[in-house]
Amino acid sequence: MAVPLFDLQSPRAPLQADLERALERVVASGAFVLGPETEAFEAELAAYLGARYAVGVGNGTDALTLALRAMGVGPGDEVVVPSFSYFATAGAVPPTGARPVFCDVDHDSACVTAETVRPALTPRTRAVVAVHLFGNVAPVAEIEALGVPVLEDAAQAAGSRGPDGRPGALGTAAAVSFFPTKNLGCFGDGGAVVTGSAELAERVRTLRFHGSPDRGASFTEVGVNSRLDELQAAVLRVQLPHLDAWARARGAAADEYRAAGLGELVQLPRPTPGSAPAWHLHVVRAQRADELAAHLAAAGVGARAYYRTPIHRQPAMRRWAPTGPLAATEELARTHLALPMGPALSPEQVREVVGAVRAGPRAP
Repeated sequence: MAVPLFDLQSPRAPLQADLERALERVVASGAFVLGPETEAFEAELAAYLGARYAVGVGNGTDALTLALRAMGVGPGDEVVVPSFSYFATAGAVPPTGARPVFCDVDHDSACVTAETVRPALTPRTRAVVAVHLFGNVAPVAEIEALGVPVLEDAAQAAGSRGPDGRPGALGTAAAVSFFPTKNLGCFGDGGAVVTGSAELAERVRTLRFHGSPDRGASFTEVGVNSRLDELQAAVLRVQLPHLDAWARARGAAADEYRAAGLGELVQLPRPTPGSAPAWHLHVVRAQRADELAAHLAAAGVGARAYYRTPIHRQPAMRRWAPTGPLAATEELARTHLALPMGPALSPEQVREVVGAVRAGPRAP
């Protein structure tokens, strides 16, 4: 039985007619940018997350950069970011004029914590980016207790819950991605900035429209062209009511992996205390991870290492690389491997994956 890393079609199949009607509605309206679908989705997303405002933008990376700019980050500032994450987490910082400062992550959760952030703080620190990595929930409150605003990178955490609420409504602001493979994905690129601050939300609205607060009549600063379009907003509106059910299915799949004995073969992902992750990726750890990935591929099982090279060792970021080691980051980068995960992953598929892992290479 072939088991793909992602199955994007099965969860959406029951929604096909609703999705088609939504797209037809937008086409018939003739409104394709910043129309009623985007406005409605922004309100629905904010309500779902428990936040006051959501502002749709072109993609998750723009959401990070625009949120940082709206938070006042600029030239001469520093932004603390984890190195074990997707490149965009740090890549969003230099366009603001600020400098990324890399910190380590917690060995067990793979998320930043107050302990891992504290050594990277300086008098020039203007913000910390806390990534809810793989759907796990970073402890935002304990980081903000250090006295610095937190921007959540919630790109992988749609549907997750933490002890203090949903990712996206825990910090000063949050960046969300709707890339097609995400837990809540659209049919192209899309993103949003979520916040409880009316001032910050209005600044993002201005920045996403070339720096115009009144849709082109005047321009108060140099912004960008980054707007969630109506077709994507309509697609997201159809799917948002199903996100919690999909999240529960992802959690159930993780439980199936555990019950099938995967933890006897590799190290399983560990939720942060009090959280209920909607696992975007089911990332395990194995000492011979690359050999295991090759074995699984030969067996028809999707598996992938996402961040084998940490961000601080990427060529574009070497000028900002830390002088000391990031021990947990280096180990996680070397040993992590994503296995199939999704709301349509069946118990039979889980057993197939576990059987393939059991037959594969393991550390002596």
